[in-house]
Amino acid sequence: MAAPLLLHHRSSLEHDTGPHPERPARIAAIERALGEHDWLGWDVRPSAAAELETVHAVHAPDYVRGIEELSMAGGGALDADTVVSEHSYRAALHAAGGAAGIVDALLGDGPRVGASLHRPPGHHALASRAMGFCLFNNVAVAARRALDRWGAERVLILDWDVHHGNGTNDIFHRDADVLYVSIHESPLYPGTGPASDVGSGPGEGYTVNLPVPAGSGDAAWCSLVEHVVASLGLEYRPGLILLSAGFDAHVRDPLAGCRVTRAGFAQMAASMRGLADELDVPLGVVLEGGYDLEALAESTVATLEVVGAEDPEQPAVTLHPLAAQAAGRLAERWPLVGAVAG
Repeated sequence: MAAPLLLHHRSSLEHDTGPHPERPARIAAIERALGEHDWLGWDVRPSAAAELETVHAVHAPDYVRGIEELSMAGGGALDADTVVSEHSYRAALHAAGGAAGIVDALLGDGPRVGASLHRPPGHHALASRAMGFCLFNNVAVAARRALDRWGAERVLILDWDVHHGNGTNDIFHRDADVLYVSIHESPLYPGTGPASDVGSGPGEGYTVNLPVPAGSGDAAWCSLVEHVVASLGLEYRPGLILLSAGFDAHVRDPLAGCRVTRAGFAQMAASMRGLADELDVPLGVVLEGGYDLEALAESTVATLEVVGAEDPEQPAVTLHPLAAQAAGRLAERWPLVGAVAG
């Protein structure tokens, strides 16, 4: 089996946000930790910048041009949270290009596992609006690439960032070709993602929001992934699985109130790798948030270690009441998931 592929780029360090939680030190911490583990034996390469056609498949051309022009002018604030600097446009193109590049490798003649480790993150970015530290929606670019270039019939995105990925949610809201599943703390920024939001039109039922209260830890998050998301995947049968992997649900993260640990992220990764193996489909990881540097680095390493393992362990996971409740809500549309609730 080919070594897993990791794409990164130095431009991630040049996206200057000033005194901001989404800062270059995030990437530096991850890369330092991976270096201490000999990069886990992965094939590590620089990403290519996304071509405009690839970005325009998700984002309005006028919006993309606006980010470029603001960068060329030296940068500025797009909102209270989202900053553009002189080199941000280049960094954003490489972040989108890394996500697209992973898909090209996974669905081409490449490895079965890959990861795109770039910043800025992406899952809050709407088709025509930046927000929540995000400029281009990298995981949406990846999913669209899989559908349009490679003819994937279906893509499953699991977003386990602690903040709801409102951008990804909205981009695929009417699309049955992408099953978007988000586990996120609620109430919390951006205030979207209630369980009642299930998509619309032809995409109704293909948006699955799994909000959890502050204080939720490994038991709840791991059960939701193992019992709900994995069951959804077995019923939906995607041709590609993408993890929109933020690590800000960690107990030490300063921007949220969940209590997931390094071991919890490893367990969630094991569940998704197990699903990919059972379906015989590739698995890609796209970095999102995570703002405690040590927690971010150790959790990223743990996740990649598991998804890239030759034969990862699959520890048993106890059904949590939140997962049983979610399965009950989904039972009518997704019978295999409903069976989890008993």
